[in-house]
Amino acid sequence: MAATPQSRILGTGHYLPDVIRSNFDLEKMVDTTDAWIVERTGIRERRIAPEGMVTSDMATAAAKRALEAAELQASDLDMILVGTVTPDMPMPATAVYVQQKLGAGHCPAMDLSAACAGFIFGLSIADQFVKTGAMKNVLVVGVELLSRVVNWEDRGTCVLFGDGAGAVILGPAGGATARGRARGVLSTRIHTDGALARSLMIPGGGSETPTNADVVEKRLHKVHMRGQDIFKVAVKNLYSASKDALEETGVSASEVDWVCPHQANLRIIDNVVSRLGVPEEKVLLNIEKVGNTSSASIPILLDDNVRSGKIKAGDHVLMCALGAGVSWGGALVTI
Repeated sequence: MAATPQSRILGTGHYLPDVIRSNFDLEKMVDTTDAWIVERTGIRERRIAPEGMVTSDMATAAAKRALEAAELQASDLDMILVGTVTPDMPMPATAVYVQQKLGAGHCPAMDLSAACAGFIFGLSIADQFVKTGAMKNVLVVGVELLSRVVNWEDRGTCVLFGDGAGAVILGPAGGATARGRARGVLSTRIHTDGALARSLMIPGGGSETPTNADVVEKRLHKVHMRGQDIFKVAVKNLYSASKDALEETGVSASEVDWVCPHQANLRIIDNVVSRLGVPEEKVLLNIEKVGNTSSASIPILLDDNVRSGKIKAGDHVLMCALGAGVSWGGALVTI
């Protein structure tokens, strides 16, 4: 029998910019082809934020939709957590601007930097605050404006990433049930292995390599990635985190209604769900249309499928993500 949850998702929301940059657009910008990108990643297009839009704008738009779905006001929020590696600025936190733009009260607002695993980390932290009773309603946002930090001349990275935001409101489970199942966060598992910290990074702009003309000229303020390093650990770690999340709750892979994985690479996703023994028709995907939106990936995918009616109340949803750090995690949630 599954564990009894203490917190649950009260509402979801997401935001995607209107501008679409297709693989055919990239063919005109860098030495690549649509066929090459699709074969290696499964991506056909991604969204690009317009000039003047900042990360907190997208986060706020997603948060407003989540609040509406939860039938709550911004003033009902007790905490704001924003997972991002593309903040409005190094200081203060992007979450501070989200608080301001939402018109929320003086609740604690802070950012999390776990890259693509940022949403899972945020969900895990929010779950702890809600289950202890320290907080009632916690906004968790995953948001990235990656188009500003990728090198559009590097075909190994620029073809992967897109912009967007996703959000959930976490609150007390309150005994809510559907289909005979207790609705809520059943388990979260998060991990980090710093041994591969330099396999995916933005090396310039921090205290180690402060921004100067040389850093900009060498594009050290842009994303640098050793893709093979990440691919090798991604399948193993995503599988283990997902398996642990299931074993902790007593829910079997056959009882999972949907797998909501981070949309990084279609080959990684296929390998993970194959090892879990979950049929491909239970795997949620949008990588073809939005690419890798890092910490925003899972909440965008989740909200899209909740709003379409594909994910229904009482469904077991298994989430997993891995990103820079390397950091990774898994979560099992009954919607």
